[in-house]
Amino acid sequence: MQEEVLVNMDIITLDDLSRAIAYRVGVDIDEARRDAGFVLDIFGFDDRVIDNVLDPEDRQLFYILEEEGMLATEREETTLYDGREWRTHYWQLKKEIILNYAQEENKPIRTTILDKNQPIPTIEDSDEEDVYDQLEEDIWTTRKINE
Repeated sequence: MQEEVLVNMDIITLDDLSRAIAYRVGVDIDEARRDAGFVLDIFGFDDRVIDNVLDPEDRQLFYILEEEGMLATEREETTLYDGREWRTHYWQLKKEIILNYAQEENKPIRTTILDKNQPIPTIEDSDEEDVYDQLEEDIWTTRKINE
């Protein structure tokens, strides 16, 4: 009896990943296209790539995309001939999620990343109860990039 192998045949294009990154991460489409091109170059024609091909700086983008659900990590463990355990870490493309995000044009972006050119709103000195009234509505979905 031959076993059927199910393969996810969804194809992620540069445009798909660019739109998904732009809408979910909150960067302009040109920056999203550069990031998407880099990610697709790393993955090539595979859905999974080994983690050690990434530099620490490049890995940061993968962490952001993992946080947004577009990438996932997995690992395999193997016992070596001398009894030691060997772990191999991988990144996996979440194609269905990327394609869903790519279709979310004009929907609110969940995360906005502030860049160093965008001023952070100041809060006036006041009573503890008044501090929250001074915050913008989207402050809870905003994060600052470490410089």
